[in-house]
Amino acid sequence: MIVILKKNPNPEQVQGFISWLEGKGISVHKSIGVNETVFGLVGDTASLDIGLIAALDIVEDVKRIVEPYKDANRKFHPEDTVIPVGNTQIGGGTLTIMAGPCSVESEEQLVGIAKAVKASGATMLRGGAFKPRTSPYSFQGLGEVGIQYLVTAKQETGLPIVTELMEISQIPLFKDVDVIQIGARNMQNFDLLKAVGRLDKPILLKRGMSATYEELLMSAEYIMSQGNHNVILCERGIRTFETYTRNTLDLTCVPVLRKLTHLPIIIDPSHATGRYFLVPPMALAAVASGADGLEIEVHQDPQHAWSDGGQSLRPDKFDKLAGMLMTMHQFVQTQPIREWE
Repeated sequence: MIVILKKNPNPEQVQGFISWLEGKGISVHKSIGVNETVFGLVGDTASLDIGLIAALDIVEDVKRIVEPYKDANRKFHPEDTVIPVGNTQIGGGTLTIMAGPCSVESEEQLVGIAKAVKASGATMLRGGAFKPRTSPYSFQGLGEVGIQYLVTAKQETGLPIVTELMEISQIPLFKDVDVIQIGARNMQNFDLLKAVGRLDKPILLKRGMSATYEELLMSAEYIMSQGNHNVILCERGIRTFETYTRNTLDLTCVPVLRKLTHLPIIIDPSHATGRYFLVPPMALAAVASGADGLEIEVHQDPQHAWSDGGQSLRPDKFDKLAGMLMTMHQFVQTQPIREWE
């Protein structure tokens, strides 16, 4: 249920209303926007009398929410969520570019890539320390050593770092990681989602390869229900009948999720396509569709990469693409797509 307050409501009446709701076991989530203040009520709201609430002097309107996700729902939080990360932010009109290798291979490799992508305009460094792989015989990542290399690259360049967490026991190793990524395979690992929901760190949640929009938002809800509202949604391609590409990139998700939720939306064209020459056009299309950012794989020597070299851009190609992305972003900012709704 959401309650929209009138402009300039009496503070004492507002506090009395909140206390009354909390006395009934209802959690009140406040969203204070430019034009209105919205209270999102979470709990057993079926027992609440809508007519009684609507009759209060401070209340403008009351609506029941039929969607199962509450905290992630735009109706609860009309304003876009903006998530600060280090010296940058995700959302709020900023184009976030997370770039780096699929796998961390060595300190020299990672620091070199970090310096290159930063010079090209990347705002965050991505790199896999723990690698979930389809085959148990494939490279599984450097683990804790890989995280140490990521922290070193952060110290060398100032770029915030994002890397994937695979299980609850690894959480203590991520204390210096700026954004924790939950991979597609773990999108419905609910115990893990609840665990990161108790952390004070932004969480990049990747869509499962067969997940619906609602399932993705319900996974975000698991995180947010534990108190962590700094969730970033990531589309990385879904599984369809097509085999030419690694996955099928669903860019429809951007306008759809923008309508359903206030959370930032990132696109990963590298994992979605699996082919380096498809990354630039899909990255540009993602920005054109209104995405808040991109996660792009970059490697100095893709042919000898320890994982997923076929979908990685060389630093010079990334440099050219980054300039094109900023131009596209500037154009989109002058032509807000949401005005077409």
